[in-house]
Amino acid sequence: MDREQIVKGYEYAKSAFAELGVDVDQAIARIDRIPISMHCWQGDDVIGFEGSGALTGGIQTTGSYPGRARTADELRKDAEFAMKLIPGETKLNLHASYAEKNGRDVDRDQYTIAEFQAWADWAKENGIGLDFNPTFFSHPMMDGDFSLASLDESKRRFWIEHGKRCREIALEFAKQTGKPCAVNYWMPDGFKDTCADTKLYRDVMRASLDEIFAAEIDPELVPCAVDKVLLHVSRGVRWDSDHVITHDDELQKIMDEIVFNGFDRRVLIGLDYFDASINRIAAWVIGTRNARKALLYAALAPIGQIRQAEVDGDLTARLALMEERKNLPACAVWEYYLMSKGIPAGDAWLAKVKDYEETVLARRT
Repeated sequence: MDREQIVKGYEYAKSAFAELGVDVDQAIARIDRIPISMHCWQGDDVIGFEGSGALTGGIQTTGSYPGRARTADELRKDAEFAMKLIPGETKLNLHASYAEKNGRDVDRDQYTIAEFQAWADWAKENGIGLDFNPTFFSHPMMDGDFSLASLDESKRRFWIEHGKRCREIALEFAKQTGKPCAVNYWMPDGFKDTCADTKLYRDVMRASLDEIFAAEIDPELVPCAVDKVLLHVSRGVRWDSDHVITHDDELQKIMDEIVFNGFDRRVLIGLDYFDASINRIAAWVIGTRNARKALLYAALAPIGQIRQAEVDGDLTARLALMEERKNLPACAVWEYYLMSKGIPAGDAWLAKVKDYEETVLARRT
């Protein structure tokens, strides 16, 4: 699709949306500013760089597509390439297991910004923000499937210290990049079967979290309260989870809720999937572009008219407008948005990924 075709489509779309009271340029500007946190672990199959070997704790990738990032430098290079094909404000979401020890004998309960300084430097060079995750899995100090709720005090202490260190590292990320750093505390704690004393383990977990969050840290730099929601965007297929997100009805409804209700800064969007059966960079691009596209489609919806029909009690008009929304030329606006950012529109990005695969990924053995 050439520039002239894209512009013509955009002009038509702009007129069509204007008839419904939607300012297309404002919609683009609004969603362009909403950060989407792209997860680092898609690029290397959640292996990380601690040298701990195979994943444990129920984390598993499927597939063996060639080109997996084997080093932090390779992962940064791949993520940087992917981000050039993704519009809008994009952050990188790091797990603590992506520490670079560089020969230092240090474990997760002792990590400092030193193990992540290369990530911070890279983020600054690329003008992006970082988010962070403690890694409460794949470690000898796991008590079966328990970490912060473990009844083994030595193991619980280890994970409490890990949680504290991650907040401190996140604060450094925020200070150095000039962008807030959200810390996603995801713990796998629990039994595979019915627990007999749920209160006991919840109390232990609560005590652990209270200790982790005891230190006062500026919430503008490291959000740490429920006034913000960390959105975990993934896709399940039957019993399996963490597939590349597609632009389906579920994703669109999620983004509709964010945009329709003005939660642009209250909901922090993070992606989470890992697929080793396809090109990993393509997986990043497809999923992250879909998330951004769904935000744009939400911003283009004539929600003002739809809500007014509801207030007026005209439920016929409400349903009719909801259905007519599906026929509006939102795709033409999306293609123009991509072009305005200097990003390949349509499927033109795929050729660039294929070239990168041939010249870079295929040489990794």
